[in-house]
Amino acid sequence: MAAPPLDFLTRIAGDRRRRIAELAARTPGHVLRGRLGPAPPDGRLERALRRAPRTAPLKLLCEIKRASPSKGILRADLDPVAIARAYEAGGAAAISIVTEPDHFQGELTWVDAVRAAVSLPILVKDFVLDSYQLLDAATRGADGVLLLAALLSEVQTQRLITEARLLGLDCLVEVHDPDELKRSLRAGATLVGINHRDLRTFELDPELSLRLLPEVPPLVCAVAESGISTASDLERLRSTRCDAVLMGEVFMTSPDPGAVLRTLSAAARG
Repeated sequence: MAAPPLDFLTRIAGDRRRRIAELAARTPGHVLRGRLGPAPPDGRLERALRRAPRTAPLKLLCEIKRASPSKGILRADLDPVAIARAYEAGGAAAISIVTEPDHFQGELTWVDAVRAAVSLPILVKDFVLDSYQLLDAATRGADGVLLLAALLSEVQTQRLITEARLLGLDCLVEVHDPDELKRSLRAGATLVGINHRDLRTFELDPELSLRLLPEVPPLVCAVAESGISTASDLERLRSTRCDAVLMGEVFMTSPDPGAVLRTLSAAARG
């Protein structure tokens, strides 16, 4: 009997482990630690994304992404610095940079380039499996990293959140169902992303955040992710306890991301 096909998360986890081993062989962790200055206080990304009071505009976490497994190439001529500057000028609260190389065609060096060009908080959006990736993000000047509840146990999530805070990094812990949300909160997550897309199947459930948001404690910052692209999407979320929205493809597929952002920022304000 043939073995069942590996789901996307299983495949990407294997690819990331191989890449991490290659990176660590070239630049060992102790070398990265030698490049670190005093750790800045964590919380910069979370503060930028938190909406208070609830009548305030939704915060927009705008993404730089060259490709995705579900959509293919989004922007072949991607200039991450130009996009980041357009985001900053257009009213973004923070910038997410997809750095995974094999399935999203991202590059870690984009973080260095964007950090030198803008002052907004930066989220490194990758598939974090190892403490080495936290060190790497911190040395590049990032403010936060993505953790996937679907890839990590509760203990692993807790350990990575603790280690990240010691490096001055926030963790956006991404969940897709009530169990992942509960495990993430027990692990100490204070910044939670509700991903409408199931990364195992790529199916999109645009109502997921509306169902899960009431289960997010008041002091936890909540971010809605995936499949959000219109003013009406933002208007619907603005009436909930959602703090921020992560948006990427709507910008990456536009000839003028800055103009799109200005339109969506107006919708986020109401």
